[in-house]
Amino acid sequence: MIRFDTRDTKPKLYNIAILTVITALIIMVLALIDKEGTKIIVSSLLIAYCVVVIYMLQHAFAEQLRYNPYSYNTIYYFGFSLFIAFILLIYVGLLIDQIREPDIYNANQSILVVYESARAFMFYTSPFILVFSICLCVSNISLIRHEGYRPVNLLGILLSLFLVLGEVFLWRFDYYVSGSQFEVMIHDMAANLLAAVYLYVECMLIGIIVADLFAARYWPDYDKDFMIILGCGIRQDGTPTPLLRGRVDKALEYARKQKEATGKDLIFVPSGGQGPNEVISESESMKNYLLSKGIPEERILMEDQSTTTFENMKFSKEKIMAIDPNAKIAYSTTNYHVFRSGLFARRVKMRAQGIGARTKWYFWPNAAVREFVGLLTQHRGKQILILGSMILLYLTLTFVVFMA
Repeated sequence: MIRFDTRDTKPKLYNIAILTVITALIIMVLALIDKEGTKIIVSSLLIAYCVVVIYMLQHAFAEQLRYNPYSYNTIYYFGFSLFIAFILLIYVGLLIDQIREPDIYNANQSILVVYESARAFMFYTSPFILVFSICLCVSNISLIRHEGYRPVNLLGILLSLFLVLGEVFLWRFDYYVSGSQFEVMIHDMAANLLAAVYLYVECMLIGIIVADLFAARYWPDYDKDFMIILGCGIRQDGTPTPLLRGRVDKALEYARKQKEATGKDLIFVPSGGQGPNEVISESESMKNYLLSKGIPEERILMEDQSTTTFENMKFSKEKIMAIDPNAKIAYSTTNYHVFRSGLFARRVKMRAQGIGARTKWYFWPNAAVREFVGLLTQHRGKQILILGSMILLYLTLTFVVFMA
């Protein structure tokens, strides 16, 4: 099992950039030579390149978990390694065709594989997208039936519509095109632009699902000094809701197992302020629940000023550091919220490992979509850089294919 926070340096991927440049230069030289058998060498080289890049990305994914599991890098490493694996399969098929029918398949096919990769990825993953969207809609409908209608409860349905309609639109748009070479180039440019955006969203979605699962299923080592419990709303009588009670119960479970394994007690930090419609703070509600479970008051450190997850982490850290600057910290929240909470913990420069409480089956998917949307609104600079690079790549390939 991979242990979180056991590495002190961030994994670097400069080698991928260097490998990409070297591979591109070799292909350019082979293209200039243009001899019989060159196409097989090019395809074989690209297959080897894909295999090495997939290994690098997966290795970086594992090392990132050891360094900082709550990072956008884990999303990118896993999501885009699947896309490279998809390209690898196409190149393997192309190489087989080039060997079987050398007169039909030429070296230009290798460029076309990359040129058409975003659209091909959309097409071949459409069954997965359809099944995923149907399941998401079913869970959303169940959520509305059990929890009532709210605009936020429609996020899963809206994401499903975006995914399915995007597939249908591109299929119809790209089904047949005619006209001058310039008109076809503009059409392909628009199709590649749409596919690149869609590819980015799909890789992010897959990456976030995997990152969420790793974060939610992780169980920290039994060496913690403090356990932050993130608030999420209370009942009108001041008692925790089932969702909040699940977070406290998970923290209690961890504390009990740590005590059994090592004999070490920890201090609970219930974190959450008082909302406008709440009779007491979320922190006090959790404290009362902890007291009812036999936790002595001296092992409860209240943080009752926060109103967001970011403030949960920031204010809790301040209270913990005032007591023990070298404290080892964990936090308890709901399973779908562990990864994003970890992002906020790292943003306030606090190393803390999360544990996730279960929630109802119909609640988790829509809540996960909310987390996905929330993640898309963060680190906009990095996302613009990556998405912009993808768009630039496909636009450049469009010019290369039509001007060659």
